[in-house]
Amino acid sequence: MPTRSEFRARLFAALSLILLGLWILHDFLVPLTWAVILGLATWPLYAKVRRVFGALADAALPPLLLTLAIAAILLGPLTYGLVQLGQETQYVARLLQAAQKNGLPPPDWLGRLPRIGAWADETWTRWLGSSEAVRESLQHLLSSGALDYTRSLAAQVLHRYAAAFFTIVALFFVYRNGESVGRQVLALSARILGPEGSRHALHAAKAVRGTVNGIVLVALGQGVALGFGYALAGLQHATLLGALTGLVAFVPFAAKLMFLGASLVLFSEGEAGAGIGLTVYGLVVILAADNYVRPKLIGDAVKLPFLWTLLGILGGIETFGLLGLFLGPTVMAILISVWRDSLVEPVAETTATTPVKIADLGREAES
Repeated sequence: MPTRSEFRARLFAALSLILLGLWILHDFLVPLTWAVILGLATWPLYAKVRRVFGALADAALPPLLLTLAIAAILLGPLTYGLVQLGQETQYVARLLQAAQKNGLPPPDWLGRLPRIGAWADETWTRWLGSSEAVRESLQHLLSSGALDYTRSLAAQVLHRYAAAFFTIVALFFVYRNGESVGRQVLALSARILGPEGSRHALHAAKAVRGTVNGIVLVALGQGVALGFGYALAGLQHATLLGALTGLVAFVPFAAKLMFLGASLVLFSEGEAGAGIGLTVYGLVVILAADNYVRPKLIGDAVKLPFLWTLLGILGGIETFGLLGLFLGPTVMAILISVWRDSLVEPVAETTATTPVKIADLGREAES
């Protein structure tokens, strides 16, 4: 038995090593966390892929194929968007070159805007209507620091893209070594939290999966519902707008910007009634999805009350940003699980000490 001083020395050394490791990896903790979240959310699918391969299930091919499929889903639209952004940037550059020679006349629809049409047309003409006005506007824009902000934004976009690529690489190893790591996590949870520690760890994994599924399903539902709204309002390319809305709905409050922007387009075209109708319809869809449907789906998946699910989502976003969408309900699920266990009578020793296997997680998710 180590003495108290030896125990303190070992504890201090262990904590120092943990802190040192976290400090070394602090720039990669968020991508690693995203990889773990994606791995937990898609683990049942990965288990099915492994069953399909049979004897090759232990090879690198199943995790590689699933990782490439998820990379195509996540990075494909992002890459396409960056390519389109580059093309639009070139178009804007050519437009500015032409505007410096001849000016840029205001569009026809600008003067038809209700109440502010005349003011908007006059302002456009004053800032962009002639070559001299365009040169002065560009000089003012450059002197205001907008160019530095644009460069910073471009650097942030590239940084996020690199982080997403690292997340995909880490996801492969989550699939490849998930079972062994999962067994170690369950064993460590049981050692730290007692016989019920493994069950708490499984609750946390189910909370992550339930949150991911709730966000995905709600985002797709918002895209479909608002797509119908776009079509009823008479907007062109309603299907494409609905698909884009479903994609951006993964980001909190982004779907609101989509349908509000579509409503502004309707107002600019003189369709005030359709614009008001789309605004009201969109608010109803978004409020119902964000405040009832999503917390309901997540709460049912992890057996969380509605209030605690909602507080977990909102508090997680406030504390951790987008990552808090998943961390908030996960922490709430663990706390509620520990609270419930503290209120019940201790179970029999044979039952309490029965080990929980990592395979139980896949079976629970499929049931």
